[in-house]
Amino acid sequence: MLSLLPRDRSVFAATSETLRLSGTAAAIDESGDFRSVRAEAGDLGDDIDARIRLGATPDVAVGSVHAVTEDGFLLVGSASGSQLAPYASGARKVIWVAGAQKVVPDLPTGLRRIREYSLPKEWRRLHDAYGQTSFLGKILILEREALPDRGTVVLVREAIGF
Repeated sequence: MLSLLPRDRSVFAATSETLRLSGTAAAIDESGDFRSVRAEAGDLGDDIDARIRLGATPDVAVGSVHAVTEDGFLLVGSASGSQLAPYASGARKVIWVAGAQKVVPDLPTGLRRIREYSLPKEWRRLHDAYGQTSFLGKILILEREALPDRGTVVLVREAIGF
């Protein structure tokens, strides 16, 4: 998957268990091999607005989705919506990495998966790591791209992420 990323353009790795568990986030943000938006921004401290705006318009965004329908819709749930801007239109190119368990038959099943599976997992992760919880504030449903080759989905043949 890393071979799909340019070395000379800004790359934003969205916060994602899929990217963390696969080593993709560390490769982008810590290796020095890529122009990481996070690494170049440095420590933003407690500036929530800066954290939300951080990845809004990178050249390339890398992230994940919570569901992929059999007919090709991508669904992403978010509390703050920080990853939704680059996913929807802010990034020139987006690469989504998704585990096989995220493939669902249809939109209603995808929405249910976000609420009943992904959200409780993220709630628990945040609670255990930071003593805070999560909520579902926004849902992005992607049906198709207007620009050819803007979006790429990498399906991993194993269960990974929420």
